Amino acid sequence: MSRDQLANDYFEQLQVEPYPVQEEALLAWFTSPEGVMVCAPTGTGKTLIAEAAIFEALRTGQRAYYTTPLIALTEQKLRELQASVQRWGYSEDDVGLITGNRQVNPDAPILVVVAEILFNRLLHDGKFDGERVAAVVMDEFHSFNDPERGVVWELTLGLLPKNVRMLLLSATVGNPYEFVRWLATSHQRRLELIQSNDRKVPLSFHWIGDQLLADQLEEMAQGDDQKRRTPTLVFCFNRELCWSTAEQLKGKKLLVDGQQAALVAALDGYDWSQGAGPKIRQLLMRGVGVHHAGVLPKYKRIVEDLFQRKLLAVTVCTETLAAGINLPARSVLLPSLLKGPPKKKRLLDASAAHQMFGRAGRPQFDVEGHVYGLAHEDDVKIGRWRQKFDQIPADTKDPGLRKAKKALKKKMPTRRATQQYWEESHFTRLIHAEPGKLQSRGGLPWRLLAYLLEAIPDISRVRELIRRRLVEGRQQEVGQRELDSMLLTLWRAGYVELEPEPPATDDVSEVADPGQVVATALQVNGGAAEEAGSTRYQPLTVRPRPELSQLLLFRGTHPLFGVFLIKHLGIADRSERIQAMESVLAMPRSIGPQVWVPGHDELPPGPLATMRLDVQLLQMGLVSPGELSAEHDDDEDDETAFDDGGGRVLTLAEKLRLLFDFEFPGVHGMNTVPVWVAGELLEWGGDFNKYITGKRLQKQEGVIFRHLLRLLLLLGEFSQLTPPDVSTAEWRADLFSLRDELEHTCRQVDPTSTDKMMAEADRNGR
Repeated sequence: MSRDQLANDYFEQLQVEPYPVQEEALLAWFTSPEGVMVCAPTGTGKTLIAEAAIFEALRTGQRAYYTTPLIALTEQKLRELQASVQRWGYSEDDVGLITGNRQVNPDAPILVVVAEILFNRLLHDGKFDGERVAAVVMDEFHSFNDPERGVVWELTLGLLPKNVRMLLLSATVGNPYEFVRWLATSHQRRLELIQSNDRKVPLSFHWIGDQLLADQLEEMAQGDDQKRRTPTLVFCFNRELCWSTAEQLKGKKLLVDGQQAALVAALDGYDWSQGAGPKIRQLLMRGVGVHHAGVLPKYKRIVEDLFQRKLLAVTVCTETLAAGINLPARSVLLPSLLKGPPKKKRLLDASAAHQMFGRAGRPQFDVEGHVYGLAHEDDVKIGRWRQKFDQIPADTKDPGLRKAKKALKKKMPTRRATQQYWEESHFTRLIHAEPGKLQSRGGLPWRLLAYLLEAIPDISRVRELIRRRLVEGRQQEVGQRELDSMLLTLWRAGYVELEPEPPATDDVSEVADPGQVVATALQVNGGAAEEAGSTRYQPLTVRPRPELSQLLLFRGTHPLFGVFLIKHLGIADRSERIQAMESVLAMPRSIGPQVWVPGHDELPPGPLATMRLDVQLLQMGLVSPGELSAEHDDDEDDETAFDDGGGRVLTLAEKLRLLFDFEFPGVHGMNTVPVWVAGELLEWGGDFNKYITGKRLQKQEGVIFRHLLRLLLLLGEFSQLTPPDVSTAEWRADLFSLRDELEHTCRQVDPTSTDKMMAEADRNGR
């Protein structure tokens, strides 16, 4: 079948007339030999363009990958593509999904995957089968800028076979021509660029300087369907603010006739008795949804469903929703233009702001989307006061008016020294700001390096992939230095062999900064650069040892730290094992004090601490006796335990981290927080609701639940290796017993989410 015929067939089956940028991109896709990059605002209908690649693969009997950065987005795209292929006359089983958590029709010709799955398959070409793959679609490609995961996207570009055509779909970016040139020069990929700033549904921007949030939303909800500006997404920048914002809407008329009865019928089908359920139901009955990481997944799914059915007037959410699932909103409202910790807030990043703006306007319902920026409530109060004050003439002779004006002056509101403020000019700046540029950000993850070394033993190829990163100036050299530093760390830990062998001196091991690894006694590769009289060591050959494969077993924690823990947890008791594993799961510090590991009087040190860590850390001079025992500070109050100052008794997690940092100096990407969630939950009999309400964590129960699900995965990962000092049978029996208890708890809370997570845990060794 000719490409002209394919294009003809695709255009004929379209149910709507394509928008100009869609038509231009589709024609480019069916004529470009190597592929297309489409840069257009959110809400432009890029899915219609992506489906052309899927249509072509099915019609030609080939395979296509649809790649997204988020698991939630893959689920949405799976449903959308299954509906589309059925409309074309194919089976929904022709579309599959593969993420770290779930597989659906994994052998289907059309696979929706997260970026990491595609990258892993490319590293192991037998899984990718490049001869059969017609196209790779990379949706939300501006995720290239993500400092943690963007490197996966960019290295994927360098691994894709030349015969595979690419379709990159992105929101508007600031350097599309530069990016396309980089692809051509660094990767010999020549993509046709289609760029547009036009939206199918244009946006109208409104600065609101005289209304408080609740009044503004109530006003937006009034009138007939054409006049109303709801449904509305209200973006807040922390979870607690989402709750308080939703609470402000009490008593406000937000629903239209018929919505209340429909909501009652919809909500009656669910159990709202546990945790935050009563509060969420109360909000939903008013037409207000809350959607953020602190909300349980089962409740978020209900909010999404109700919003898509147009039963909710408002959903208060964090900005992650802007980059994830598609909730159709007529308008977007930003109560604040600043983001960050108290007293250190900054104006929103322009790219993030445009992503949120783009959620306004539904192509199938609206002729216009609306974006509202609100002034700070203090400024609204000041403006209202000024209006009242100015209504009384300054030269009035009326005694009553003069008295009233004097009384008003005494009550004049002012800005607070403890607050940061924004202006209409900031809103205007965000509207007209240039979008962010695509650029390589972040370092090379350790697990990713292990994958590269296992799949590509030729270190020169790995160097070449890193050399091709989209960075400026000396950042190229920094990337190579970081690679050499990481290779030396792996060599010292026995994971790889290097040639020439690093110098048998302390010069390498004592360098604290991994970006400045220097060996004074060795010069290799003939032309190594001189730096301050020294020559940087650079291995020419890297041979993975069998131990390197251990690093690939850990996804829920830093792989070096995972194997490090394995070496120590054999002598640990159960509470110590739980503490060690929970500490790597990146609990938000805002919740930390509520779930912090209790003191020695409540949770006495176990054998790992008393028989090994305390002895080693004292011998190494890394701790003082006072940091291992509470005897010296019995008179101190409880708040001392949460102080980061000197003299505090160290938790088990902190002791492990001290020893790890000593053995692996300069290792990046580590984050540990000493918490006691699963341990205390089990002490409460595994009763999630009792634990959540007892700790007053109802507003954060989604974070706690996700923590437990991640721990379930981590237990599966740890079960694949056996520590010294314990038999495999004993080790696995303990981990699986713990996992069964936690799985039972999670299943009582949200069986759907638990099933998805356990399917992945089963693949990790159960």
